Amino acid sequence: MTPSTAPAPSTLPLDLVIFGGAGDLSVRKLLPALYMAHLHNNLPAQTRIHALGRQPWDRTAFLAFIEDKVPGFIDATARTETTWQGFLQRLNYVSLDATRAGDFTSLGEALQAGSDRVYYLATAPSLFTTICEHLAGASLIDVRSRVVLEKPLGHDLASAKEINDSVGRHFLESQIFRIDHYLGKETVQNLMVLRFGNTIFEPLWRSPYIKSVQITVAESVGVGSRAGFYDSTGALRDMVQNHLLQLLCIVAMEPPVSLDPDAVRDEKLKVLRSLRPMTVAHVARDTVRGQYSAGASGGDKARGYLQEDNIPPDSTTETFVALRAHINNWRWANVPILLRTGKRMAERRSEIVIEFADLPYTIFPDAPRQPVNRLMIRLQPEEHVQLQMMAKEPGSGMRLRPVNLNLDLELAFSERRAEAYERLLMDVIKGRLTHFMRRDELEAAWTWVEPILDGWKQLNEKPKAYTAGTWGPAASSALMAREGSAWVEES
Repeated sequence: MTPSTAPAPSTLPLDLVIFGGAGDLSVRKLLPALYMAHLHNNLPAQTRIHALGRQPWDRTAFLAFIEDKVPGFIDATARTETTWQGFLQRLNYVSLDATRAGDFTSLGEALQAGSDRVYYLATAPSLFTTICEHLAGASLIDVRSRVVLEKPLGHDLASAKEINDSVGRHFLESQIFRIDHYLGKETVQNLMVLRFGNTIFEPLWRSPYIKSVQITVAESVGVGSRAGFYDSTGALRDMVQNHLLQLLCIVAMEPPVSLDPDAVRDEKLKVLRSLRPMTVAHVARDTVRGQYSAGASGGDKARGYLQEDNIPPDSTTETFVALRAHINNWRWANVPILLRTGKRMAERRSEIVIEFADLPYTIFPDAPRQPVNRLMIRLQPEEHVQLQMMAKEPGSGMRLRPVNLNLDLELAFSERRAEAYERLLMDVIKGRLTHFMRRDELEAAWTWVEPILDGWKQLNEKPKAYTAGTWGPAASSALMAREGSAWVEES
């Protein structure tokens, strides 16, 4: 059945169904997030959490698995035995093969009568179509049902459209929550407030007052247990197409008329559609692909990508991407947008750096040769905002030194800060779509990314090697140097 009206918040019982309920994402992120929501009384009273998997377990065996695996991902200070046992009472397990329609009968029997239903698809995207078809075939979808889709949504534009079409046959767009956990981070949501809740930056938030924008999502870990998935995906599909472009949208969007989900997402869509298309010549000049080789990370030896388990010895999959983009509109004309992501980099760091224009003329002959003003928005591991300004050093003379004005969000507020998945799961339960991607956003992102993939295929060049524990290939620094700039750790 295809629903005919959008879901609305209700006070009915809630069934939250996790396909892949014993998988890595569920254990590390989803169940800990739901425990914290339970701890703080944010779940509806009659909430049942159904974990689905192919393991032939009963509920007792599943709870034993949860007792062993999940507590390590919950802050020890937040876990009391009474609350933990109360949380376990909400959990259920259904042994189910998502490819077998008959198995969905047992799922239907486990759900509460007349409940709101959230289906979280923490599975490979290749199963999304099948799961939705079987849910519909078992009459488990109604006008209040919601479905959460994990990335990656497709491996190119055609496959993304195919997933959207197949899910859309059974769920309205207003029932589909395409999750990107970066959009649940407190600092990312604070960026909206920084821009549109204050007057100080908006007059300068444009060309020619901004020299460049840097967005970095760096990981210190390797591919680990995700090797099989990662080798068929690569850094561009895994990180740039979703996380980095979504962060760029928030940096570059025009003020929405309200916080209505479509008002915000309309403005984000305009950014994606304004990105300058990448020709093969642009790809050759403005992108850098890398692949980590053996080195050191965190003081320990680190294997190269080609030596990782389950990686083909001749793999050309990129573990690093740096690229220069441009937005073709008045606000951002001639402002280079530098995007960078990679594995086995020098440290785990996600940040946005707004580099303001150089002084047109300086009266201080001893002024340091470096950017004068930068707004640095750190997303992880800590969350803070810093505004770099020049100040006079103490003593005689007029020697200048950069200093930072700090907004430490963890110190500024005493209230508990929910993790990204907890915040987004609460949004799903309450039917709030603002921080989730709309179909046209996803397809616009793929429309821009796909020519880069095609360009790399035509150029047929191997990724540039970089030593594990560094900031990527030297070519990424050269990419910045052509703009008369440098990555923040190099300046």
